[in-house]
Amino acid sequence: MVGAADPGEDATAFVREVLMPGGPWQQPRLEAGASAFRLRLDRSRIHRWGVYADQDIPARRRVIEYTGQRIGLREGFRRRLRPQLYLFRCSARRLIDGGIGGSGAQYINHGCEPNLAARFDHRRVFLLSLRPIAAGEELLFDYHLRGEIDPIPCRCGAALCRGFLNEPEPG
Repeated sequence: MVGAADPGEDATAFVREVLMPGGPWQQPRLEAGASAFRLRLDRSRIHRWGVYADQDIPARRRVIEYTGQRIGLREGFRRRLRPQLYLFRCSARRLIDGGIGGSGAQYINHGCEPNLAARFDHRRVFLLSLRPIAAGEELLFDYHLRGEIDPIPCRCGAALCRGFLNEPEPG
């Protein structure tokens, strides 16, 4: 049939565009100039990769911007099949997929006692230091996961760890 799309091409595009970005084979990197401070990527005791301060960072400073492809909730739901997700909810209807065009902030792990917090500035998301962060310290922020998802065990090791990345539903 003339003009019919090859179903194999659709499947290949789905794998390339949806499943592959951010996968376990991706070599992590920090975007040059994404941070006002020297940061480095290294293996993390919490999960896969982590971002570490390579210099002391004072309290209440913008550390790095969370960047990536802006997508809607429907596309975010489609991408849930990835082995690694780097989705940041920035509004009721919009997500940032750090797995595509991310600054490296997507490799910052969850911590129940975080040293960073997300702040929104118009359409941009910045991670700000909550307290002074020492050189060599892993950067962490609370993911604040909510909704109808299975509990995800936390491995942050904090003294006040709540045991799961998910926050309890208000009740």
